[in-house]
Amino acid sequence: MRFLRLPLWVLLVIAPLALHAQREKFPMEDLEIINNQWPAVQRTPTGLATLVIKPGTGALPQPGDRVVVRYKGSLLNGKVFDQNLTREPFVFRVGRHEVIEGWDEGLQLMKVGEKRLLIVPSELGYGARGRLPVIPRSATLVFEVELLEIKPPISASGG
Repeated sequence: MRFLRLPLWVLLVIAPLALHAQREKFPMEDLEIINNQWPAVQRTPTGLATLVIKPGTGALPQPGDRVVVRYKGSLLNGKVFDQNLTREPFVFRVGRHEVIEGWDEGLQLMKVGEKRLLIVPSELGYGARGRLPVIPRSATLVFEVELLEIKPPISASGG
């Protein structure tokens, strides 16, 4: 009987830690950086972390809407891998898998005129494969995104 209590006790102690690790979408070292650098960050159920930098006052985009954004993407260490701050704004349809999942989710939380930090766990970004050589495997990504405009979806007739 004593033999059975030991594994049960170990299971009771380790199980909550394992469940927390399973729910947590960021590696522990990344989570520590995020919590230290952006303590006011809000989390969604999928693991996306967001922080409003500048509030917006416009509408929220709906799936299928075309959004116009400016962005800067960096790794958690601050190394910028892409940005369009000096180029044409980026236009895409929200909720149509034209961008990484973290963007599809994050943009639907933003109002027009809003600037928001999106901290994307790898499974909502480029995953275990990354986008080598620019984005390492299983990388946590940090995007500063500004929602400039929402355009209505393009109709089937092209208008």
